[in-house]
Amino acid sequence: MAMSIPYEMTGRTRQKARTRAAMLAATRELLAGGVTPTVERAAEHAGVSRTTAYRYFPNQRSLLVATYPMVGADSLLDDHPPIDPQERLEIVTHAIGERLLDNEAELRAMLRLSLDPANRAELPLRAGRAIGWIEDALSPLRDTLSTTELHRLVLSIRATLGIEPFVWLTDIAGLPRDEAVELMRHSARTLLRAAL
Repeated sequence: MAMSIPYEMTGRTRQKARTRAAMLAATRELLAGGVTPTVERAAEHAGVSRTTAYRYFPNQRSLLVATYPMVGADSLLDDHPPIDPQERLEIVTHAIGERLLDNEAELRAMLRLSLDPANRAELPLRAGRAIGWIEDALSPLRDTLSTTELHRLVLSIRATLGIEPFVWLTDIAGLPRDEAVELMRHSARTLLRAAL
């Protein structure tokens, strides 16, 4: 069976790499500006024709996954994660913290838009993925905690980890960005230790 080669990997690869990078940059700029990017909007913002844009990204999901690979991730753990839930949570909270620091402007824009109920249906970075990532990290506790206890723990950790507490810690409490992330991770550790 012949495998198909992605469009950007054939012929004039440097130019295609620049076009792809322009589309990804346009998507980030749109998100930072509070606009939910579609392939068409990103193409227009990048100065790329719609036809060309769809050769790279057949739909909005593929565009968002390319721009923010974590959007498509069901887990933040690798193929052979540790068994210890504390170690697993460390990996996940570190990844979430890095995501916050790397994409702060876009996440703030999505948070701002999410405050208007009319926008909630089309906010690609506000889809509740962190809950699934935390559940995945804590899955070894399914034999130790009841379903209700585990769910409450996951929600408690999520309430201390994300753009909402990050904004409060930086804008209201005045912490530097990296300290805010570390404090959120510390809170997650503390909640897990208390549950254990």
